[in-house]
Amino acid sequence: MLLVGMGLFLFTKYDAWLYSRPVAVVAKVDTTSRQRQRDQFKNTDYLVTQHLTVRLLNTKHRGRTLVVHNHYTVSQTMSLRYQRGNQVFLSQLADKRGRLSAMVSGMKRDVVIVMLVWLVVTMLVLMMGSAGLRALASLVANTALFILAINFDLKWQGRGVLLLFSLLAGTFTVISLLLIMGPTRKMLAAFLATLAATTVAVSLSWLLITITRERGLYFESMMYVTQVQRPLFIAETILGSLGAVMDVSSDIVATLFEVKRLQPAATRHQLLGAGRQVGKQVMGPLANVLMLIFAAEMLTSSVLFLCNGNSWGYTFSMTMSLGITQSLVCGIGIILAIPLTSWLMAAMIGEGGWLNEHN
Repeated sequence: MLLVGMGLFLFTKYDAWLYSRPVAVVAKVDTTSRQRQRDQFKNTDYLVTQHLTVRLLNTKHRGRTLVVHNHYTVSQTMSLRYQRGNQVFLSQLADKRGRLSAMVSGMKRDVVIVMLVWLVVTMLVLMMGSAGLRALASLVANTALFILAINFDLKWQGRGVLLLFSLLAGTFTVISLLLIMGPTRKMLAAFLATLAATTVAVSLSWLLITITRERGLYFESMMYVTQVQRPLFIAETILGSLGAVMDVSSDIVATLFEVKRLQPAATRHQLLGAGRQVGKQVMGPLANVLMLIFAAEMLTSSVLFLCNGNSWGYTFSMTMSLGITQSLVCGIGIILAIPLTSWLMAAMIGEGGWLNEHN
């Protein structure tokens, strides 16, 4: 794995020849000016001008050097500070009477991305073996399906978005559970419980939203959305709650199968109680994880709104209301998954039920 990592690092570091866009390495950095900026809300920042001497790594001008200008703010909100050794993309590269000119358009980050992927794969292989590889395979397959679904959504211009992503959620569940658990009765039980809890949670939540006439929900805060926002919000909620519900269901299913294997005489009532106990243990940490993920996602936009003179109420409405709603729907799904999965497993493997998890 170390040799593979070294090979990937060297390959991505010297792969400029693969790109059609001009790629250059920063050979020298000169800072020419630094201007203080302050707005009406007393936010202070500094605008810095850099002169970058770069050497081209591809195109027919490979090996030639030129000077490009870069303007960035110290906060680096909408711009980047470049350092010596960075590889960058160039745009508008032109040769005028033997003198090259261009504009810097961004950082070349494939080395970092590839090495992070290598690190994840290495940890999965070393710590989890074949189970880690199956988990990675499910992630790759689900990512490919998600990209395909997005392309279909764009092609159909948002028509049938709910049907499309509902089918996608079911496909995600089947692929993930099949690759992780295999074609076993555990997989079937987890699949049924996940779909049931997710469907009930999303349906109940949308019913409540409809009854309250969507008060407190500002769909216009879904930035840059050119489709009808409500169906897209429901699709987001379905996908968001699916993972949490699948996690709880899988934990309960695996635990109850193990309990039944170790204690074949366990009754349905005992299995139901064991499932509820497992659910109680995982419900709190999982709900907190969902809330922390939401908080991390909303942190930067919330700070931006508050720094620009907006009130806490308006900031909450425009940056947090939809995310809080989705987190609550996930919480409802988690709570529903506990009794649904426990009851389903107790009925399947209780007295006279399945004694073997395999078909």
